[in-house]
Amino acid sequence: MSMTVKFFSHLRTITGCNETKLSFQKTVSSEELWTTLAANFPGLHSMRSTVRIAKNHEYVGADSTFDDDDEIALIPPVSGG
Repeated sequence: MSMTVKFFSHLRTITGCNETKLSFQKTVSSEELWTTLAANFPGLHSMRSTVRIAKNHEYVGADSTFDDDDEIALIPPVSGG
């Protein structure tokens, strides 16, 4: 099972890439997703409280699960004017 995780804004600088593919043997929780991402990209660990997760183009909460072929986006806070 694999899924794509896309990084936006300064998260691209922190991770050094626009996206990554993750493989899991089963459906994963938000906690498992974050644990894996922080292990692969340690700079993300401190961003957890401010980054929103979108799954298949919709924002999701901390109780979400992720399955095969989901597209996940990590979106940092944005400001504009």
